[in-house]
Amino acid sequence: MHDNTHLVEQRIERFVRERLTPALYRRRSPLTVASWDVPGEPVPFAEAAAAAFTPFRVGDLWGRPWGTTWFHLTGQVPEGFGGEGLRVEVVVDLGYSDVQPGFQCEAVAYRPDGTVVKGLHPRNRYVPVEAVTGPGERLDLLVEASANPDVTDDGNFTCEPTPLGDVLTADPAPIYRFASAVVAELDETVWNLQQDVFVLRGLMAQLPPATSRRAAVLRALEDMVDAVDPFDVAGTAAAGRAALAGVLAARADATAHRVVAVGHAHIDSAWLWPVRETARKCAKTFANVLALMDVDPDLTFACSSAQQYAWIRDSYPDVYARIKERVAEGRFVPVGGMWVESDTNMPGGEALARQFVVGKRFFAEEFGVEPLDVWLPDSFGYTAAMPQIARAAGARWFLTQKPSWNETNRMPHHTFWWEGIDGSRIYTHFPPADTYNSILEAEDIARAERQFAEKGRANTSLLPFGYGDGGGGPTREMLAVAARTRSLEGSPRVELGGPHEFFADAEAEYPDPPVWSGEMYLEFHRGTYTSQARTKRGNRRSEHLLREAELWAASATVHHGTPYPYAELAEIWQTVLLLQFHDILPGSSIAWVHREAEERYAEVATRLEAIIASSLAILAGSGTQRLNFNAAPQARAGAPALGAGPAGPAAAGDVVVERDGEGIVLRNSRVRVVVDADGLLASVRDLVADREVLAPGVRGGLLQLHRDTPTQWDAWDIDEHYKRHTTDLVEADAVELVEDSAQRAVVRVTRSFGSSSLTQEISLAAGEALVGFDLDVDWHERQKLLKFAFGVDVHADRAASEIQFGHVFRPTHANTSWDAARFETCAHRWTHVGEDGYGVALVNDSTYGHDIGRGTREGGGTTTTLRMSLLRAPLFPDPDADQGRHRLRAGLVVGAGIADAVREGYRMNLPVREVTGATAPAPLVRVEGSAAVVVEAVKLAEDESGDVVVRLYESLGGRAAARVVPGFAVAEIVETDLLERPVAEPVALRDAQTGEIALRPFQLLTLRLRRD
Repeated sequence: MHDNTHLVEQRIERFVRERLTPALYRRRSPLTVASWDVPGEPVPFAEAAAAAFTPFRVGDLWGRPWGTTWFHLTGQVPEGFGGEGLRVEVVVDLGYSDVQPGFQCEAVAYRPDGTVVKGLHPRNRYVPVEAVTGPGERLDLLVEASANPDVTDDGNFTCEPTPLGDVLTADPAPIYRFASAVVAELDETVWNLQQDVFVLRGLMAQLPPATSRRAAVLRALEDMVDAVDPFDVAGTAAAGRAALAGVLAARADATAHRVVAVGHAHIDSAWLWPVRETARKCAKTFANVLALMDVDPDLTFACSSAQQYAWIRDSYPDVYARIKERVAEGRFVPVGGMWVESDTNMPGGEALARQFVVGKRFFAEEFGVEPLDVWLPDSFGYTAAMPQIARAAGARWFLTQKPSWNETNRMPHHTFWWEGIDGSRIYTHFPPADTYNSILEAEDIARAERQFAEKGRANTSLLPFGYGDGGGGPTREMLAVAARTRSLEGSPRVELGGPHEFFADAEAEYPDPPVWSGEMYLEFHRGTYTSQARTKRGNRRSEHLLREAELWAASATVHHGTPYPYAELAEIWQTVLLLQFHDILPGSSIAWVHREAEERYAEVATRLEAIIASSLAILAGSGTQRLNFNAAPQARAGAPALGAGPAGPAAAGDVVVERDGEGIVLRNSRVRVVVDADGLLASVRDLVADREVLAPGVRGGLLQLHRDTPTQWDAWDIDEHYKRHTTDLVEADAVELVEDSAQRAVVRVTRSFGSSSLTQEISLAAGEALVGFDLDVDWHERQKLLKFAFGVDVHADRAASEIQFGHVFRPTHANTSWDAARFETCAHRWTHVGEDGYGVALVNDSTYGHDIGRGTREGGGTTTTLRMSLLRAPLFPDPDADQGRHRLRAGLVVGAGIADAVREGYRMNLPVREVTGATAPAPLVRVEGSAAVVVEAVKLAEDESGDVVVRLYESLGGRAAARVVPGFAVAEIVETDLLERPVAEPVALRDAQTGEIALRPFQLLTLRLRRD
């Protein structure tokens, strides 16, 4: 007997395509269409409903890119429509292509009273008639259509530059052709047959060849095709279903893997669409979910991001009211506890903490719930500080999927304890299906079982299903799959469920999983530490301005009774937290997103500077004395940490400028720097340690230009082959001494290269071990990467990089594939390399991307090179990314230990403010006994009680004992979690009256100082 399997499969495929799918709807009746183009930004329903609509002809073009068109659909359900087995629906085709939902036009349908019915997208085109009209009533539907352009090249993501990424550059000509708007009869038997066939064809593709189960499914499908009359599909669909009933009824094995399918729609809060469009995506998606919940009581939907709920609350109150009902039932489940699904590499420690503080506060106040999980399926790697931060915020569980994108190595576990830098652990699951956007096709379900690393120890995994990224969510077709695969021979058992129930079951099933310690570095998307430098600078500056504003405003409130700007600070925090979303801060969004981000950062800076200025004026009082206010956690410039002191006259300086041939020598009591004729550092000599810092034959402060043409994703990726294409920017247009005093000397270097130019000021100040670099770059390169390099004579097999509330050590070598893959890394304010007794640090004010490696030294041994990634110029999704002017600061700290790196990192990002006033106020709080204990935030409590909240941490990786001393009358000191709730058993606060604390390495501690 000949094997004709492939011919049978071809016959089935053609039957589905040509006969079954076209038969889903029986009779159709066209609706009358009128339209109104919104002249600018989207408008509320009431304004649109009152607009002058004009007749619109189906088949005409509509929608300029990023525009909004409202369609008014009217008509009547024809006599005789409906009946047994027929569902009457309005079906709308806006002109969809085959691209995944969320990346093209989409719409939200309203009743005439302004309430939302549901969303419309390419895989969800229907509105049930019974949802919008009663029997015999006139159909009347308003459809708000978003003409969002597809910038993905039909879903291929070829990274071709496009002007469509900003309303300011997109061609205003309409881009969609309205295909149809009809009232139609859905044949439920045909639809169910289509779902049967989808499930069985998918299952067959996953079963091993030459197995009896696969053969049985194939033959049943063949029998189905024989049973259905191709000229009367509707009349014979029931016979087709009967032919499949036997194979669908076969139960799964008792040992089959259990997949908990959780409804989901990962909606990027901005990406290939602007922030304003995300609110509408949420409305469409959430309305669809609520409509499905009305007909399927088993559906549970997990939804993160308090920001997205807030958008719905403020703009779609009827949808929000229905969400609140389903939240109370436990079916619409807030997850994650964060304001947005943020990047976790680049937000500062306090900002990452505030993601939880602000997010959880919202969920508690709006819904009376507290998510116990952290839900970050799509962020580009996960900081080693996250376990501690999450646990301090009350979280028990962590979910991610993104490490499955690793290019080189695979994560060895799917369920595990994740251990952070302080030793905290959080129970973590990594769905083995490798997707957070499953449509519950058999391939995803089978992959979950095939890849599950914990086989033999555990047997349960989670699978988020629903169209995501651009929204859409679950569909009725996905729920049909879940129903058919609940227990199906040859398939894992699929069970609709919720995330919290899954984690509770997983813990019970596998209470002692293996441990993954340290960061979960993503071996992909390494360019996100550098792309869109202005967005990153805005984030860094905003974080530090917020620190200052809260500190000085709290001080003014406590010392002088002035009102604390709770509401304004909360609003600013929400803006900054939103902009830390994992496609905004990483620089991987369209031009519109980053243009808007820069505008909002400028607004944030203006508002915070005003708060700071008014607070300092109150604290300083009226007078003529010059005062220095220092928001850093270490004393300097005559001012204590977190306090102020008299500026006074400048101390005697020790900077001397000399000439050495064609070079310029800058020298103080600690460092001697030689700037050569090319404007590079020919020598950096540590006068205290009496050793040369730069490696033999290496010049420091070298700018290097690399070809930057990633293999896959432009704005996202830096690929290692960039290292093979390097141009050292050696030649200088001018090198000149521009400042020469005993206090400070500055050498200005100007360079031109390609289409760009830059000015670099190299400075040395009295008594300091820091060589400063101020760069002003006019950047006009394309697909280039600019790095800033220092080759130092330090033998270091690892480098320390600052992360949130501490630092991590990463190898400088490439012994293993894990080491080699980590060739570009993220650091915050500083990186450090050292050998026994000596080290060097590199600090910055706005840079995150770094690479630190080793080379051979003349005469033997190794040198270490620290490099900062300053600028990129990718072409997609923003073809003009990073073009224009940039200001960046860096500093080489000579003879530095890690404590020096910590101090200088804060110093560079928190400059002293000079104010004229009467007296220097005492610090609101000070820390005595250990320089390792660093205060990260001083603020008033979120509950507006007036209590002072202090957040601090151990910064050096060792044990530390200290005393927290308030500068005001305190009733008691209470140890709390991040949400400022007292902990049941204090672990760090030793004495609530004296403020004695004892911290383990990198421990994070929040204290509430209750005022008398």
